Amino acid sequence: MTGTLITVAATGAEADKGRVPALPVTLDELTETAAQCRRAGAAVIHVHIRDDDAKPTLDVGRLKDTVAALRAATDLVVQLSTGGAVTDGFDARLAVLDAAPDACSLTCGTVNFGDDVFANPWGFVKDLYLLTKERSVVPEFELFDFGHIAALHRLLGEFGPPAGGHVHCDLVMGVPGGMPGDAATLVAAVQALPGGATWSATGIGRTTLPVLFGALSAGGHLRVGMEDTLTYSRGRPVTGNAELVQRAADLASLAQRPPMTPAQAREFLGIGPPA
Repeated sequence: MTGTLITVAATGAEADKGRVPALPVTLDELTETAAQCRRAGAAVIHVHIRDDDAKPTLDVGRLKDTVAALRAATDLVVQLSTGGAVTDGFDARLAVLDAAPDACSLTCGTVNFGDDVFANPWGFVKDLYLLTKERSVVPEFELFDFGHIAALHRLLGEFGPPAGGHVHCDLVMGVPGGMPGDAATLVAAVQALPGGATWSATGIGRTTLPVLFGALSAGGHLRVGMEDTLTYSRGRPVTGNAELVQRAADLASLAQRPPMTPAQAREFLGIGPPA
């Protein structure tokens, strides 16, 4: 593949709708955002959902409705977050797969997350990985630090390749408590990945652009969105997810690696046709 996989992480579990009016939190807002981002160049949508009060939730009924609505509105690969919010329990995070998404995130270790702790002990990581294999849901391995890369090697060594047969990772960089979002760290992390793995990179907050440029120059792929940054440039808030996708798509095209279509992304990631 010579194209660039662009994933949009549209909502997340941290930002407050009251302070960020452009954040998509209702089902209608999310499906409209998905359609806009598809037109701008996204192939995958990474999904967190909110309840009627715009608070993060892992309600399985809502997740099923969200997956169905996104599939009806677009041909994007639907990737559900199994991270949820830092307060979500392990059983609720495993139950995310009951919504039968195309793909899911799978974070490979615990990390300090600002003032909080994002807990992913080995037992949970193992259980989630085995469940993805059982349900034929393709995982994206979320790596916040170098210890997570070591855990990924262990996971693959003990339990074999994932559903779909291809290992694709997302380097999450710039989280306070995780690895920094700079070029030197990105290169070192890529060199430590399992052989044959592909990767995207996510720069949180002010590391968004350094990580984006570094990933393109090193042959990687991109995740952007309002889960990861709320500022388009210094002093200018993001007006919507689509403008972050459009910037990533424009830069990928400038790098002679234009955005993949969702169909190309499915082939690349080892995901079958949409249900």
